Amino acid sequence: MHLTLLVPELLWPEPADQLTLGKLSLPGLETLLARSRLERRPARPFEHGLAGVFGLDAAPFGILRRLGEAPGQTPSGHWLCADPVHLRFHHERIVLADAGAFDLSLAEAQEIVDALNGEFADIGRFHVADARRWYLQLNVAVDHLAAPISAVAGRRVDGESGGGTQALTRWLNEVQMFLHGLPTNARRQESGQPAINSLWLWGSGALPANAPRTFSAVYAEGPLASGLARFSGLEARPLPAGLSSLGPAAGANPLVVLDNLLPRVLYEDGEGWRQAIGALEAGWFAPLSRGSGVSRLTLVAPTVYGELHFELSGSDRWKIWKRGKPLADVAHTLAAS
Repeated sequence: MHLTLLVPELLWPEPADQLTLGKLSLPGLETLLARSRLERRPARPFEHGLAGVFGLDAAPFGILRRLGEAPGQTPSGHWLCADPVHLRFHHERIVLADAGAFDLSLAEAQEIVDALNGEFADIGRFHVADARRWYLQLNVAVDHLAAPISAVAGRRVDGESGGGTQALTRWLNEVQMFLHGLPTNARRQESGQPAINSLWLWGSGALPANAPRTFSAVYAEGPLASGLARFSGLEARPLPAGLSSLGPAAGANPLVVLDNLLPRVLYEDGEGWRQAIGALEAGWFAPLSRGSGVSRLTLVAPTVYGELHFELSGSDRWKIWKRGKPLADVAHTLAAS
């Protein structure tokens, strides 16, 4: 079996953070990294790394993510992710908080989207898939270059909140003024909740003509991974508890997307990251370091240090002179270089 693991934020982004990286016991992962061949590529967001393992360099994330939200349906036309966000001033800079950083009910989301559809029907139609994930189906195709939500959540976005298209930037200013006056937001502010005062528009485009690279099976939970799997002719399967639960149905070259470290980094939850990587060590890395029927391993890790590609074949496992280093040392080495 040639197993591909996609594990965003495998390394904590602050190498000097001893509260998070200190005293970690991860012998399985340390062994895998030490004996693998590393190809270090330029850093890019998780969404691009996910599309990359499917062989897509320029992916229309909006319609692909929507495809993963709607089993049995194939959306057509041009779509954008239109995720609800709260923009706030912090030290004279604008910082973006996505809906993973605060509570937003499905009823509130639907109420806001209904109001947007009533006001901006000339632009397109908004859809709610989840309280955190909204979409805009455009009436007329517009190229709109903007970073994925994972690249901007919790970060300053001065001068970037409109993305890369002048027409949509002007329109988004109208949207922000409209959101400011919504009763839903007034109620949220009265109860101490942040207002939904903007949208993050990203992932424009229509489905490509050709389907991407096909794996024998895809195991993932997020709608974007599910959409990419469906577009490649597969249905994403639920994540197994660990390597031992993968089973023969995985086939010769399965993909497993383990993205539970990502939100811990986005929301600066060091203790949550430690717990999550400990679970990955027990379920995946420790068994993989012992072989467990996997003849070849490709570990792809989008991180702040670069998009790290680790390749491990059968012969690499016998390089016992290559001893593992603590993850803090690995992070320090990558940061220094």
